[in-house]
Amino acid sequence: MEDWKDRLKAEYKELKELLEKLHKRNIANAVLLKTNDGLTRLDIENMELLERQERAMNEYLNCLELRAALNSIELN
Repeated sequence: MEDWKDRLKAEYKELKELLEKLHKRNIANAVLLKTNDGLTRLDIENMELLERQERAMNEYLNCLELRAALNSIELN
């Protein structure tokens, strides 16, 4: 297989793992936001940025999936 295809598969796998961890953290943060117990404005802003990061990572993951499909690359 060509090197770029191997790199795409490795990048996809790593990104997917990181995204799953970030998603779990964001779910936990959402629970904290609902209670808003002792959270500072900085805490809330950081949580909002983590949610934004998750959306961007999801978009990037989608791009990798589309490239893989276009080039007949099996990601699983």
